[in-house]
Amino acid sequence: MPLNLQANFHYPDKSAQRDYSAGDDFYQLLIDSHRDLSDEASAALNARLILLLANHIGDISVLQEALRLAATKQESTSAT
Repeated sequence: MPLNLQANFHYPDKSAQRDYSAGDDFYQLLIDSHRDLSDEASAALNARLILLLANHIGDISVLQEALRLAATKQESTSAT
């Protein structure tokens, strides 16, 4: 299964009222979950979230591609 790079946020059984509304909702949930956390607690939350989502995906090739893309993005960001 290839890594899906298209916006794929949705609520089950509910059509979107505007583009990426569920993605916006997820972003807000993510920001809210980090509010008032120390840098260390925030990093630990991210680590737990990554492991939970990786377990849910379960496809090593998809995870490998995601890590490769994330690392590539990091390299291009730090080169600027």
